[in-house]
Amino acid sequence: QLQLVESGGGLVQPGGSLRLSCAASGFTWNYYAIGWFRQAPGKEREGVSCMSSSGGNTHYADSVKDRFTISSDNTKNTVYLQMNSLKPEDTAVYYCAATFRSNWWSLRDYEYSYWGQGTQVVVSS
Repeated sequence: QLQLVESGGGLVQPGGSLRLSCAASGFTWNYYAIGWFRQAPGKEREGVSCMSSSGGNTHYADSVKDRFTISSDNTKNTVYLQMNSLKPEDTAVYYCAATFRSNWWSLRDYEYSYWGQGTQVVVSS
């Protein structure tokens, strides 16, 4: 059974950092495109970052560019989202998602088939 489990969320002060993890079971990342999404209270879910199955292509939303970094560790079958210089507007539930597709990436949530349960990130002083 394919499963994604996020971890690493929490409370952090503005300007701080967090690293989110997304552990996969039931499949290997090598053949899946990966996305990180977030949803703040009262707002629609938005794409934050994504990576192609090969890991060769990454993409970021303008709001997080130069602050967030997506990466993967295939030995651990885990994908990460390193978040630096966090702002209060980054507060949201963060989700990782996957879809079986090669050499492709997207920040459109409807194009992803598998989702984790989410992890809460709160940026506040």
